[in-house]
Amino acid sequence: GKSTFMRRLTSVFGGAAEPPKGGNPDSNTLISDTTTVICLDDFHSLDRTGRKEKGVTALDPRANDFDLMYDQVKALKQGKPVDKPIYNHVSGLLDPPEVIQPPKILVIEGLHPMYDARVRELLDFSLYLDISNEVKFAWKIQRDMKERGHSLESIKASIEARKPDFDAYIDPQKQYADVVIEVLPTQLIPDDDEGKVLRVRMIQKEGVKFFNPVYLFDEGSTISWIPCGRKLTCSYPGIKFSYGPDTYYGNEVTVLEMDGIFDRLDGLIYV
Repeated sequence: GKSTFMRRLTSVFGGAAEPPKGGNPDSNTLISDTTTVICLDDFHSLDRTGRKEKGVTALDPRANDFDLMYDQVKALKQGKPVDKPIYNHVSGLLDPPEVIQPPKILVIEGLHPMYDARVRELLDFSLYLDISNEVKFAWKIQRDMKERGHSLESIKASIEARKPDFDAYIDPQKQYADVVIEVLPTQLIPDDDEGKVLRVRMIQKEGVKFFNPVYLFDEGSTISWIPCGRKLTCSYPGIKFSYGPDTYYGNEVTVLEMDGIFDRLDGLIYV
C-alpha cells in the first residue's frame, strides 16, 4: 500500500521511517532521522460521516481545509512546530492533533499537494504519479477481488463513482509537477490485460532549480533502444527504452521511457 511506498521513499533520505514515538498508533505521519512525511488526508475538514451527509468525496476540495494545510506547511518550512490534525483511516474520524517538529526534509503526499496555489509556491520539488485507467483497474482488481472479496461490478462502480471528481480536482495537478511518472499498459504484449508488465514514462520539466533531468546515453538526443538479447538475459516480452524531448501542458520536457521487465538485477546494472 501507500505506506510501503512512502516508507521506501523516506528511507532513501534518512534511514528507517516510523510513526511518531508514543503518539496515536493510527497516525499517518512517518519520521526518519532527517525526513518527515505528512499525509494530506490529515487536512480533511469533513470526517467520513460528514462527507456522506454532504454528498462529497474526499477528492472534493470542499472536504479539505487548504488554509490550515498552507499555514502548517509554511510554518514547518520556517522551522516552527505545528499541531497537526490526524485523519483516522480506521475509524473515519478526525483524531486529536499531534505535534510535528520541523524536519530537515519535509515530504507532503496525498490527493491535493498541488491544488492550492499558495501551497504550490512552498514546494521545492513536486512529483505526480499518473497511473493510467487500465493499470489502475488491473491493480484494483488484483487487490480488491483477491484480498477483499469484492465483485468485478462493484470495483468498476467504485472507480466510475470517483472518476468525475478525479478528473476535476486530482488529474489537473499534474501540469504543475516538476516530474510526472506515467504508468501505462505494455506495448510489447498484444492485448495484454493482466497489467503485470508495464510501460513507465518519466516526464521531466526543463529548467527546474536544483534538478538535472536524467537522460539515456546523450543529453538532448532522441533515442529508441532495445538492448542486445545476448548481453541482457531477459525473458518474454523483452525490454525497450526510449528518450527524447517533448512538450507537456505547454512546458518543455524530456521523457525517459521503459517498457518490459528485468529478469535479474545484473541486467539493470548493464543498462
